[in-house]
Amino acid sequence: EGLLSYAKADKEEVLKETVSLNALLQEVLENLPAHSNITIQVNDLPELYSEKLLLFQVFSNLIGNAIKFHDKKEGIVKIYFKEHTDVYEFFVEDNGVGIAPQHQKRIFVIFQTLKDKDQPEESTGIGLAIVKKIIDSKNQQIKLFSEPGKGSVFSFTWPKK
Repeated sequence: EGLLSYAKADKEEVLKETVSLNALLQEVLENLPAHSNITIQVNDLPELYSEKLLLFQVFSNLIGNAIKFHDKKEGIVKIYFKEHTDVYEFFVEDNGVGIAPQHQKRIFVIFQTLKDKDQPEESTGIGLAIVKKIIDSKNQQIKLFSEPGKGSVFSFTWPKK
């Protein structure tokens, strides 16, 4: 299923519509696994005319990873944005395990995970590859700021129009 999603990530023609990102994030959160020990803070987000399905996929994968890879008694995930001239820059910030610098480029490659080979695999290594493929298809950027033990901040740009 993940492979199929990856293959279709930049191929399908997705209709544009007016998207309330506040409503979209509510829908994303309702579709993620239970996360009772994680507080999710969503700042007021803009409304845009764009591909709802693609935005849903990007936010779902980024927030899902933030939930999945937390190691604190109390997890925190923050979603916020900055407005620039032609784009919005969205952020998904967590206080989870973090990612060492030598692994930060690797996480966007399909089938790459950071789990040891002898540990049970919870991840297919497709989610962030799908995110990167969607962002690249929009000619936008995704960045990661992370430090082991201190969490991660993923930021991505999305065109205003």
